[in-house]
Amino acid sequence: MKEKLYIVIPAYNEEENIERVAKEWHRIVKKISEDSRLVIVDDGSKDHTYEKLLKLQKELQQLTVLTKQNEGHGATLLYAYHYALDHGADYIFQTDSDGQTLPEEFPGFWKRRRNVDAVIGYRKHREDGISRVVVTKTLKFVLKMIFHLDVTDANTPYRLMRRELLEKYIDKVPEKFNLSNVILTVLFLDHKEKVKFIPITFKNRRGGVNSINLPKIAKIGWQAVKDFKKMERVMRKTGNADR
Repeated sequence: MKEKLYIVIPAYNEEENIERVAKEWHRIVKKISEDSRLVIVDDGSKDHTYEKLLKLQKELQQLTVLTKQNEGHGATLLYAYHYALDHGADYIFQTDSDGQTLPEEFPGFWKRRRNVDAVIGYRKHREDGISRVVVTKTLKFVLKMIFHLDVTDANTPYRLMRRELLEKYIDKVPEKFNLSNVILTVLFLDHKEKVKFIPITFKNRRGGVNSINLPKIAKIGWQAVKDFKKMERVMRKTGNADR
């Protein structure tokens, strides 16, 4: 029996990129199995992202298009992960809709799937600007201080996970948590799951405007620190109870 891969992609106001990205990743799921799916979740876009996706769905047989009210990237990821689990995915792969990641690097992840529980990319070759590099390094420092974990790249939108791993931890992530991928990575490492980090290329976005600017990053970052501290207390309490 062939394994079922669900590639999940959150999308918000990506009308300039979404057709190209959908077609590129649809080719990947077609190569895996007929039951595999590309699931793109529109997070209440205000442009024509959703309309373009509906047209593409008629052309791309293994594309599933979902839409929901705008709740942010983290909440949309959790929504997509739950959908993939509910529909029987054996493996869940997540990437973003801005065209910054390369589908041709996916086979290197897929071939490692049976040796580890998750394969997560780290952004070694980056073209998205020095400010984003600073954000990543700052996040790494914050996670070290709060969780005492040395995380290579906690928020990379390029990760392949076994369903058993995601099922084990997804309900530990607070509902609508803004940095849900970060917390999932922290949980994986804190519980010493088998996680492999491998380098990926991270290009500048192909089109459109990034919805995250520096003031917004600062606001998200400050909230994240408070959320991380709260999460760390919960993790320690749960860990002590388990022991």
